[in-house]
Amino acid sequence: MSFDEEWSAARATAAANVSMRLNQVPVDPGGGGAGGLDLNQDHIGAIGSEAYKLHSRLQTDGKHAATSTAEAAGALTKENFASGAALLKANTLWESQVKTLVAACANISNGLNYSLSSHAKDEEQLRADFTTSALDSYLK
Repeated sequence: MSFDEEWSAARATAAANVSMRLNQVPVDPGGGGAGGLDLNQDHIGAIGSEAYKLHSRLQTDGKHAATSTAEAAGALTKENFASGAALLKANTLWESQVKTLVAACANISNGLNYSLSSHAKDEEQLRADFTTSALDSYLK
């Protein structure tokens, strides 16, 4: 079997498994549609906080070996070892992946902070609307 045939078969199997799992999700009797996912502002805030901490740690800890790795790659290359270029390439790829993770953590943290802020504003608006509605009913 060729790679393309194996890949197609694996994708078809995965798609069928996902479809079966989705079809087996129990119906929420309350009609909430959340499927048992109960998140409140404290949970969202905690997740955002952890994403921010991971972002901060990755910015420093993800780069702690960059200088020594570059020096080692330079020394190996100077001595005509092919592994010097390979080490430099691996280091460049590592730095690229760390930057991607840092950006992803920042997106998560910022997105959750925005969601909390937006939700709080929506709650204030709803509270004001309901208060106004209640006042109108008393005035009539």
